[in-house]
Amino acid sequence: MTNSKRFRELHKNADPLLLGNVWNPQSAGIYEKLGYQAVATSSSAVAHSLGYEDGENMTFDEYFYMIDRILKSISIPLTVDLEGGYGTNADDIASNILKLAESGVVGINIEDSIMANGVRNMADKEVFYEKLSAIMLKINEKAVDIFINLRTDPFLLGVKDPVKETLERIKLFEKTGIDGVFVPCITAKEDIKTIVKATKLPVNVMAMPELPDFSTL
Repeated sequence: MTNSKRFRELHKNADPLLLGNVWNPQSAGIYEKLGYQAVATSSSAVAHSLGYEDGENMTFDEYFYMIDRILKSISIPLTVDLEGGYGTNADDIASNILKLAESGVVGINIEDSIMANGVRNMADKEVFYEKLSAIMLKINEKAVDIFINLRTDPFLLGVKDPVKETLERIKLFEKTGIDGVFVPCITAKEDIKTIVKATKLPVNVMAMPELPDFSTL
């Protein structure tokens, strides 16, 4: 079984998939030795290790170099936090995703918020939907097997009625053919239950101090 297929299967288990965030080969190797079944890059951790602030301040080439080094150091699946895609348009972002897939990366996160002048704000959902649709079309044209995880940030940014906003965004973005949803900073059990019941896609959450235990999840 390829690592890509293995990663997809890990989203179908009865127990939650626990992903370790890594930033270099050494940290990735530690997680693998601890028995983690897959790992994910943290864009902020990689950026900080290179002397940058988070928010796509490092170049994609710099990021890719570290990703490639991590891939060569482990045997378990690696998925990548791609932030907004490291590109100004759908063509550039799709090209980055395809390059990652060709190198052996099994999945990516792409987020629906935008960093500008050091401030993060939600992207207009209709505009983001159009961009995401174009990205997915280009990936599907190449028949590349890579898990596309959509990170939606209403809880992270503390928007008004984050449950409603998250549900609206998931309903819209599902139409593009994404494979999963990531909702960082959601912690209330009932909120998580509402989101999970509203979609057939796998739902990722971030390990926060207030998060319910794994058996509850």
